[in-house]
Amino acid sequence: MSQVITNRYEFVYLFDVTNGNPNGDPDAGNLPRLDPETSHGLVTDVSLKRKIRNFVALDKEDTEGFAIYMQEKAILNNQHEKAWKALDIPKDEKDGYKKLPKDEAKAREITAWMCKNFFDVRSFGAVMSTGVNAGQVRGPVQLAFASSIEPVLPLEISITRMAVTTEKEAEAQSGDNRTMGRKHILPYGLYRAHGFISAKLAERTGFGEADLQLLWQALINMFEHDRSAARGEMAARKLIVFKHDNAMGNAPAHVLFDSVKVERNDKSEHRPPARSFSDYSVSIGAVPEGVTIEEKL
Repeated sequence: MSQVITNRYEFVYLFDVTNGNPNGDPDAGNLPRLDPETSHGLVTDVSLKRKIRNFVALDKEDTEGFAIYMQEKAILNNQHEKAWKALDIPKDEKDGYKKLPKDEAKAREITAWMCKNFFDVRSFGAVMSTGVNAGQVRGPVQLAFASSIEPVLPLEISITRMAVTTEKEAEAQSGDNRTMGRKHILPYGLYRAHGFISAKLAERTGFGEADLQLLWQALINMFEHDRSAARGEMAARKLIVFKHDNAMGNAPAHVLFDSVKVERNDKSEHRPPARSFSDYSVSIGAVPEGVTIEEKL
């Protein structure tokens, strides 16, 4: 494994969507998530982490130490059991794998094994006590919800199909409407997310320099491998990283985030809705001493 990171980081991440649904809300018929008070679009941290996991799974397939713990249809107890068996730690005669070993050193070994072998555990953390106990980890990498720069307007589009599913449908008159359903899209939306990376928490999970570089790669490229009918045109637009010169940091995160301004180029009162990233400008102001700015994208 690579050397554990020794600097604290924060980052501002800008991405956009064109004629797509960046994050459907299952409680609202899969409409794009919205803040009901402001009509600003939302994308959850869980959605962004899912895309990071998917990129790493593709990029580091079969690479030791970069397995993904939280993946589709993964049986988490089976993931936990791998640690017990790899370390040859016998299960308790009464409780089986439900409780960590009474020997604290062995208990730490189990959790450390999960961090060493699963990229997302040592990055995002995990509660690994679902029947088979592998402890819990607080991850050094955290993301906030992304919010659109301006209010967005979801559109509901009817979609139809030419094929049919039953013989009865096939016998129907050709002029009959075979509506398949509805699709929800945003004509355009530019989103901003904030991220945090703690070097002190990285010490506990082993999150290293190689993991950090992989995280940057994932943020820049994850939409390139996440195309679908609902997310055909999503793109990473800016990744602005604030690097502190020590593990504890030199400035509050909100001060650094406030230095990044995203504004419309057209300042007129009756300006048309934004329809591309070129409708915006991004500026970065001065930051406190001990913090450097790195634009990864």
